[in-house]
Amino acid sequence: MTIFILTQILFPLILIGWLAFVPPRNLLGIGIQSLMTAIALVAIARMGIWVFPPWWTPYLYGVLFILALALGFLRHQPKRRMPLSWPGWVMIVGFVAFGAYAGNEAARSWTGQFPAAAPAVDLTFPLRGDNFLIVNGGSDIRINAHLKTLDESVPRFRDYRGQSYGTDIIQVNRWGLRSRGIIPKHPAAYLIYGAPVFAPCAGQVVQAIDGFPDMTIPEIDLVNRAGNHVILRCGAFEVILAHFRPQSLVVQSGMAVAVGDAIAKVGNSGASAEPHLHIHAQRPGSLAMPLSGDPLPVRFNGRFLTRSNRVTTPPPETEP
Repeated sequence: MTIFILTQILFPLILIGWLAFVPPRNLLGIGIQSLMTAIALVAIARMGIWVFPPWWTPYLYGVLFILALALGFLRHQPKRRMPLSWPGWVMIVGFVAFGAYAGNEAARSWTGQFPAAAPAVDLTFPLRGDNFLIVNGGSDIRINAHLKTLDESVPRFRDYRGQSYGTDIIQVNRWGLRSRGIIPKHPAAYLIYGAPVFAPCAGQVVQAIDGFPDMTIPEIDLVNRAGNHVILRCGAFEVILAHFRPQSLVVQSGMAVAVGDAIAKVGNSGASAEPHLHIHAQRPGSLAMPLSGDPLPVRFNGRFLTRSNRVTTPPPETEP
């Protein structure tokens, strides 16, 4: 996670600083460098997990890019007819290759905002409150890490393929920060920790597992990957909600639930690098491997959520 954070901070700043302070002196060179830098920033913005730095950081990079472009032109005054040296041509070729790669990544991540061809399941968003942020979601692996479990060449993924279109949800404050500190070790330092989770569909609890401890960040439980979790059978499909706080479940196997019934509280049990709610829908799995069913895309309140989407839900209506 630390390397990931540094990459999202340092790499964009290096690209922007390069454009501002040492751009090519030729108009062709600075034009290509500017275009490729813009494409790279778009790709980083689309694929990054913006928890720290926060979700608004790509907009700041956009402002800095415009300022860097203006500064590069004003300070260095590139000439239309100035010949390029061979290092200049090498740099241009490098930028074009880099821009082509970044553009492909951005385009592929953009297609991930649309549901896969499989029939989508309609659910009610399982949390109540402001500023929920999607950190994994969508139909492309660039914005949803769960899709790696569709790789049938890795035998261990077959037991968890039902989560392939899964969604991971955290909560941030008004400044876009999700915790006290950058990567605090204690789960209670995260804003979403302890948030009530509600049934996203009407059905029956087929499995309710409790008793696993919260993990200290960034440790994860590689054996009991779902941690404390609930499986709901809602008609022809199942919904799995995972990583609950220990001793927070208020449902048991066999219970019937209605939409909006309390289920548990968000925690950090199982293979969870930090507190979040994991939810996915699937065709029923086997008894031995309950998360191995065919994965199904999900729409929450009619919306297909992807990485960096933000969600605010009103509190339940109360009787007057």
